[in-house]
Amino acid sequence: MQDIIHHLSHIDLDGYSCQFVMQHTPYKLKNYNANYGAEVKSKLEIILENIKSDKKSALILITDLNLTMDESRWIHGEVSKLNSDKLDVKITLLDHHGSGEDSAKKYDWYFLDTQRSATKITYDYAKENFELDEPEWLQKYVNVVNAVDLWKLDEVENFEYGKVCMRLVNETRELNRVMFANEDNHYKLSLIKRAVEFMHLDDAPVVLDEKIHLLKKEFFRQDLNDTLDNLSTKYIVSLLGTKRDTNTIYYKGYKGYLSYGVGNTSIVGNGFLVTYPEYDFIVDVSYRGAMSLRANFNVSVAQIAKEWANGGGHPNAAGGRIQGFKEQFRYDKVKQQIEEIIYDKESRASVLEHKKESE
Repeated sequence: MQDIIHHLSHIDLDGYSCQFVMQHTPYKLKNYNANYGAEVKSKLEIILENIKSDKKSALILITDLNLTMDESRWIHGEVSKLNSDKLDVKITLLDHHGSGEDSAKKYDWYFLDTQRSATKITYDYAKENFELDEPEWLQKYVNVVNAVDLWKLDEVENFEYGKVCMRLVNETRELNRVMFANEDNHYKLSLIKRAVEFMHLDDAPVVLDEKIHLLKKEFFRQDLNDTLDNLSTKYIVSLLGTKRDTNTIYYKGYKGYLSYGVGNTSIVGNGFLVTYPEYDFIVDVSYRGAMSLRANFNVSVAQIAKEWANGGGHPNAAGGRIQGFKEQFRYDKVKQQIEEIIYDKESRASVLEHKKESE
């Protein structure tokens, strides 16, 4: 077996449940998640970068995601290059979406079965090919996911519980998947692990439905009890703090923090500035390029918003929209775009200042 399994899966119940199944193997796992489209290739690029950096044998495991023919050809070629460099890399794709049929016919690493959910395919494959340390309830959970993902209305008990599990995953939006990829994955898998505790109870769907809010609070709670908003905000501010080395930006001598897609800037942003008073401002950029800035009386973010994006607002709360912003699925690409704006604005200001002095 390879040293590391890099496991890329979808962002719904079926996708995360594939990773949940693999948690019951003894191997070193590194999880990644993506929605369909450009994000799939972006995450595969990160996996390739990590394999090159690790310089260890690896298995790229893709579940609940179909690849286009172009994507399949590309990743097949990239893995071949790694093997030419003697890195011992294999790839396995386990999926149930018929749109991957052409790729499945061409590549022997592409396993397609439209009759089972990806979770069930992964479970069956793991039993046959991996060392699966299977708890007695795992097959029951796999059947729950299979019933709801394939919409098997006749399997009433599993289907109804699966619907609540589906909502459990779909509504865990407190953590951003780009900024906090590992933490968000851990959050969802932790909730799934808690969900199986109630699976065998009488009226299990109702029991889980009523416990969802409590389970989420338990995950974020560090000490004293509080509202879910306050608990998750404290948790997020703490996570932002751990990333200060990479996420700090500077503009005209002011120290700022750049976040991406975190949202709720009034609460999270102000919480961050109170916790880390050495920062003059924080700016959160949405997936579509909308900026939300907060300050704590050290600088006018209204002026920054105006200079960066023709935006505006108040000295301590402002916003705008970055023209031409390209949605990204990795933070370093976002920061690169923002730093290009900063460099451009500071260069223009320097030219104007020099011109004014010469006059």
